[in-house]
Amino acid sequence: MRRMMWIVSFACAAWAVPGETGGGPSRADRPPRKVIVGTVMRPFWVTYPGLAARLDELSALVDRVAAESKRKYGRGPDIVVLPEIAVTGEIESDTAAHSVPLNGPLKDRFSRQAKELRSYIVIPTYLLDDSEKKVCSNAAILFGRDGNVAGIYRKLHPAVHTGSDSMEGGVTPGKEAPVFACDFGKLGIQICFDIEFDYGWDELGRKGADLVVWPTQSPQTVRPAIRARQNAYYVVSSTWRNNASVFAPTGKIISQIKPPEQVLAQEIDLSWAILPWSPGLKNGEALSAKYGDKAGYRYYEDEDRGLFWSNDPQLTIGQMYRSLGLAEADRELERIQLLYKKAGVPSY
Repeated sequence: MRRMMWIVSFACAAWAVPGETGGGPSRADRPPRKVIVGTVMRPFWVTYPGLAARLDELSALVDRVAAESKRKYGRGPDIVVLPEIAVTGEIESDTAAHSVPLNGPLKDRFSRQAKELRSYIVIPTYLLDDSEKKVCSNAAILFGRDGNVAGIYRKLHPAVHTGSDSMEGGVTPGKEAPVFACDFGKLGIQICFDIEFDYGWDELGRKGADLVVWPTQSPQTVRPAIRARQNAYYVVSSTWRNNASVFAPTGKIISQIKPPEQVLAQEIDLSWAILPWSPGLKNGEALSAKYGDKAGYRYYEDEDRGLFWSNDPQLTIGQMYRSLGLAEADRELERIQLLYKKAGVPSY
């Protein structure tokens, strides 16, 4: 009976979460990739203090994330993400007139800080792209560990208020969902209202993103959890209120802060496997019995599956689970779907 329930749970997962089937190549045979992500929850519904004071404030927040990372893990963060439009704050109208250019104080400040911390930093702002044509975007600037600009993501879906045709006071929508090659893996960025639309999230999954950061004013948790699970990547939110969270590819929140906390640092491993319930797994205990602390995991009995990773640079999580005759959830779904197709089950 238990085995029957297991197969049924697979079928339900395939129906409810289409992206989980064929969610890209397995990451389980890559060596461990430990990444410390840092994020922030901080409201910006305040009188704008001017660019210099705001840059001081944001720089101090990044330093606090770095200090929290060192306290928890003994080293600094690999990437820090600030909330949506943290540099400029909200702008009621004529956004271009109040946007900031990349070159100048903004770039000077965070290029220097990224280099000092040896960390990637994501800085969201209303960005002035062309002062003569008054073109601006809701953007997230990615600074590399070397202090150089590693890329810019421009929000694909600017917010439009009810009864208005204005896209955030004159913002020009972005045209692509790029994946940025960082030294720890492939990074994607989405911003706030992008959460409502499939394209950017699916495109990042198609391009093999390992981690997607989501600077936002909205503190949603259900939708980013679905995005993480559908597209098989981690999602990290950086918000104005309520919570800032780290979502695993299982769709589960693995780390979160709420008021009055403001900064969060969380280590994740980008070389992971999702394993479903099976008698041989024993809810993860079988891996612990054989490999001890070399195997790390979070198993969810309420979901009949868990997220597993290796803590041994010489041994992948794929090698570990195969030694017990186990299979990843996606691969097992593919095998079962072939059986359904052979049996003439509709839609296969």
